[in-house]
Amino acid sequence: MRDLGWTPRPVGYFVHHQGRGHAERCGSLVNALPEEQEVVIFCARDDIFPPLRGNVRIVKIPSLFERTGQERAGLDAVDSPDTVHCAPLGWPGIRRAMATIATWFDTADPDLMICDVSAEIAQLCRICSVPHVKVLQHGDRGDPGHRAAYDGAVGLLAPFSAALAQPDWTEAMRRKTHFAGGLGLHGPAPAKAEARRRLGIAEGRRVALVLSGGGGNGWSSAPFGIAARALPDWTWITVGAVQTDWHGTEGANLIHKGWVDTVADHIAAADVVVSSTGNTTCAEVLNVDRPWIVVPEWRYFDEQVEKALALSRAGVALHLTHMPSSAAAWQTAVRTALDRHQPGRQAALIEKDAAEKAALWIGSLVPRPHLSILQQEGTDA
Repeated sequence: MRDLGWTPRPVGYFVHHQGRGHAERCGSLVNALPEEQEVVIFCARDDIFPPLRGNVRIVKIPSLFERTGQERAGLDAVDSPDTVHCAPLGWPGIRRAMATIATWFDTADPDLMICDVSAEIAQLCRICSVPHVKVLQHGDRGDPGHRAAYDGAVGLLAPFSAALAQPDWTEAMRRKTHFAGGLGLHGPAPAKAEARRRLGIAEGRRVALVLSGGGGNGWSSAPFGIAARALPDWTWITVGAVQTDWHGTEGANLIHKGWVDTVADHIAAADVVVSSTGNTTCAEVLNVDRPWIVVPEWRYFDEQVEKALALSRAGVALHLTHMPSSAAAWQTAVRTALDRHQPGRQAALIEKDAAEKAALWIGSLVPRPHLSILQQEGTDA
């Protein structure tokens, strides 16, 4: 076989800097791509990523969503068209970010751009004649902006199981969607006994874990004070951001740990988990497989509401519209979550090799000139 002198063109990757999920799944995916594949990540932060392999670099760009104080006055009153979500006029940061990406498109001539997530950047890819993969999230996203991003993509990447697909997604969307349940997770779920040993939790103690994701300001602590009093023989542990209430009246069996590096151990040590429905949080709980109460937080396009509904339809979580506000309501919720839990059903929605399969799928979308030449040579022979 003769040397064709072919090397792959770069792949670009836009990563939203809010929350943990975007950066975590980006790291998992790019680390699973072939070593010779150059990847350039565009993000407003460069300190949120897990360790990345060689041949991957991060280009820091201005945030598309936060003011810098340099915005031109008097343009906020101009209507936005339905085809965009966040495209205010007179923002030099947005202009500089888009110019940075468009300039790279021109000079690098990339094979592909992955967008996680921005409908505007997905549309920029199409306008600049660059094939793009759009990360698909839950939510009410039938608007023209999302439709243009999805319709213009060569593929849609869903970082969750096909069992959690929304019923309103069209057949055309599903045909080009790759589902990757567990993308962004690192390693197998810890065993309960080992997790408790590492955390210093007694084997027979009943533990409820309240898990707050990284995409918002955290739960109010008052409902968990009620929960701890309603179930005094349980230890209640909160992990992540929690907003303290002056009227919380918290008992000694409620422990606030804040941000920790041992989230998987805390989930594994728990007898029941209470959480919001961010994608990373959901993947972590599904991977460990525990009785689960989900309460969606406010997010754009009702993302967490639709994710909670999907989890409920799949029979893997008890969906509540709000935190229980009385002792009786907490007792009922915990009892219902324990009674409904079917061991193994959650873990079945996680693929252990999700990153590797997603990387192969990404590779299938990239044109390979040397394969075309080889196929032509075989035909000629």
